[in-house]
Amino acid sequence: MGRGRQKAKQTKVARQLKYYSPETDYRALERELGHSPTGTGLVDPYADDDDEDDSDDWASAGSR
Repeated sequence: MGRGRQKAKQTKVARQLKYYSPETDYRALERELGHSPTGTGLVDPYADDDDEDDSDDWASAGSR
C-alpha cells in the first residue's frame, strides 16, 4: 500500500515543473557562457583565411 500516495506526489511535482517558468536573467547567462558583445574584434581561429576557391587544386590532383 502507499503506491497511490507516492504516484500522486510524483504527478504533483511533475505538473509543478511543467508549468514553472522562472524569470530568465539573460545577462547572467551571457556572462556564464562567455559571450562577448558584437564588434570586439575576436577572430575565429578555425575560420578559413583563404578567399580563393581551392576546387581547381583538387581537380588537377585527381587527373595525375
